[in-house]
Amino acid sequence: MYEAHFGLKELPFTITPDTSFFFSRSSHQDALNTLLVAARSGEGFIKVIGEVGTGKTLLCRKFLAALDPKEFLTAYIPNPYLDPMGLLLAIADEFRIRYPQYVSQHQLLKLLNRFLLEAYAQRKRVVVCLDESQAMPLDTLESLRLLSNLETERRKLMQVVLFGQPELNLRLAQPAIRQLTQRIAFSCELLPLTLDETEYYIAYRLQVAGSRHPRVFAHDAARRLFKASRGIPRLVNILAHKSLLAAFGEGAHKVAEKHVRLAVVDTESIRVTPAFKDQLVNYLTALLIGLLIVAGVFVWGGWL
Repeated sequence: MYEAHFGLKELPFTITPDTSFFFSRSSHQDALNTLLVAARSGEGFIKVIGEVGTGKTLLCRKFLAALDPKEFLTAYIPNPYLDPMGLLLAIADEFRIRYPQYVSQHQLLKLLNRFLLEAYAQRKRVVVCLDESQAMPLDTLESLRLLSNLETERRKLMQVVLFGQPELNLRLAQPAIRQLTQRIAFSCELLPLTLDETEYYIAYRLQVAGSRHPRVFAHDAARRLFKASRGIPRLVNILAHKSLLAAFGEGAHKVAEKHVRLAVVDTESIRVTPAFKDQLVNYLTALLIGLLIVAGVFVWGGWL
């Protein structure tokens, strides 16, 4: 595509969660540090909250990659929208636990308990990461709590990390699962990038992709990109990629503000921002009021 034109070895702004592009100058590094400390402390549940596109899946993969396989056994469940039995089966499959074809929930819990005790005897910690946890049914969340009850006198046999959108907080606030909420020992939140972080983020990804140029994106281009993306990494990636395409199409070796404007126009999820929606609602409301006034004048004039 445009890699050779900008002196790149690979595309720098893909939206797939590639851990080699993990950016450490943001709340993501703070969250990663918290996860690593919590994993070694062996305390109950851990919660990570972040809006859509803030990099929860990337953080999850970076966290799992940072755990020493000699010390940790890990499982990753990308879609926990499962009933209690389905979740237990998914966890068992991740740990390669053999079970009968028509296994009951009671039998599966016994097999999982045996696996956890064997891991403890080998001085290994067990960590289960659940992505998109806001989609988990309440009864599945409750079954997860019951599974986490397996413990020795010193520590839990299994730790659970819940990655989810802010809606997860609403689910955890429900009285039916308050016992689970009380067991969340660590909690962190992924925030959008600031303007300075966005500029560093763009430069960092370009550097990882092989760029040797100190500033491919002009400062005003980066500022426009930040304003349009609101600092959400996924949107930054989409806009930066399209901006590079626009510059490449013109034969330019530096991305200017006009290239970012073209990228914004071409991106539907950017054009319809909350601020734009508010402006549109206000405009339509004023227009409707104006039309009603005009209609009233005509009706009043006709009556006279």
